[in-house]
Amino acid sequence: MIHYTDTLEDIAPDHLQGFFVGWPNPPSPETHLRLLRGSDAVVLALDSQADRVVGFVTAISDGVLSAYIPLLEVLPSYQGRGIGQELMRRILRRLDGLYMVDLVCDPDRQGFYARFGMRPAHAMILRHYRLQSGREDRGPDPTPSRGPGQRP
Repeated sequence: MIHYTDTLEDIAPDHLQGFFVGWPNPPSPETHLRLLRGSDAVVLALDSQADRVVGFVTAISDGVLSAYIPLLEVLPSYQGRGIGQELMRRILRRLDGLYMVDLVCDPDRQGFYARFGMRPAHAMILRHYRLQSGREDRGPDPTPSRGPGQRP
């Protein structure tokens, strides 16, 4: 049975296994819990039978005009069940009084977010991949490869 909560009470790193699939330098479950605690708003999807978090969404906000949704993830074995949609509905309800709610996603994900009234826009990003895991690695950043036509 999946239920949803916006509290981190009783959530421990061992409840956060299996996220960040495909990330070359993924955060550990301990770092994952730290980022959840550091967010202004969080919604978790919990599988009570498996006693684990199976999805989450986070938001960072100034509490006045704007918010940013940096992360939405559902464990691969739980995808396709509407969990991501419910997480988005709940976080957007929490952010409803704000002028703007932004997120950055790959083009193949835009259709999902369009269901919630979001629309494509241009964005600029800066990524320090050496810091992706959340550990304090201050060494040189590997230069990401650039595709055809991309400029520095």
